[in-house]
Amino acid sequence: MDIALIIKALILGVVEGLTEFLPISSTGHLILAGDLLDFNDDKAKVFTIVIQVGAILAICWEYRAKIASVLSGLTSQRQAQKFVLNLAIAFMPLAILGFLFSKYIEAVLFKPIPVALAFIVGALIIIWAEKREHKIRVHEVDDLSALDALKLGIAQAFALIPGTSRSGSTIIGGLLFGLSRKAATEFSFFLAIPTLVVASAYKLYKNRDLLNFENDGALFAVGVIAAFISALLAVKGLLRYISHHDFIVFAWYRIAFGLVVIASSYSGLVHWTVD
Repeated sequence: MDIALIIKALILGVVEGLTEFLPISSTGHLILAGDLLDFNDDKAKVFTIVIQVGAILAICWEYRAKIASVLSGLTSQRQAQKFVLNLAIAFMPLAILGFLFSKYIEAVLFKPIPVALAFIVGALIIIWAEKREHKIRVHEVDDLSALDALKLGIAQAFALIPGTSRSGSTIIGGLLFGLSRKAATEFSFFLAIPTLVVASAYKLYKNRDLLNFENDGALFAVGVIAAFISALLAVKGLLRYISHHDFIVFAWYRIAFGLVVIASSYSGLVHWTVD
């Protein structure tokens, strides 16, 4: 067992878990962390897909009671059916646009400067959204209408732009559309389940020839476990944080991170694999 590789897997698993559900873009952080650790080959690309399983499991565990309630009432309870329908509606914009334009986006926007600019522009949008007067009309995720779900799905689709943040797009979109911070944040968590499951399954299928659980099983296990634990802590921490604070601190972090990306790219300190 390569201890150095296991340590890299542990670090990247923690990075994935901590950033997946915060409005700061897990993709950008994983790219930079992978380059700093010199873990950015084909195996690393598959690894970053596999460890998303840990983040998905963290959400499923944190909301296991809600998920169990929805699944048990799916055939008989209107509220459960409405909840699942809203998730399906919200999932569709990203799925359709991703299917149509993902190759073009990866070719054109997966570069250091566009990623950095997405970090900074996203930060400015967060600040603008938080400075607006909030008129809350949806306090809980169960109060969402189908139109609300569609709007949130369109907001999530902006995450196709690397560096934007899937959770950030959904949460800030929710604030703009009249959701409470709690409702917007929790819906982004629930929406992550079908989004990440489908995206991960599709990417793993495309890269199935690179999967080798016999040789890389320990590596994957460490990454998934690290992502699970760190994601669970991040989700719990974010829910506590938003009960008393806004999202502006994440905006300043995004600006700082974007500047780091630009500086590291121009200085040659980090050779970004997205070049």
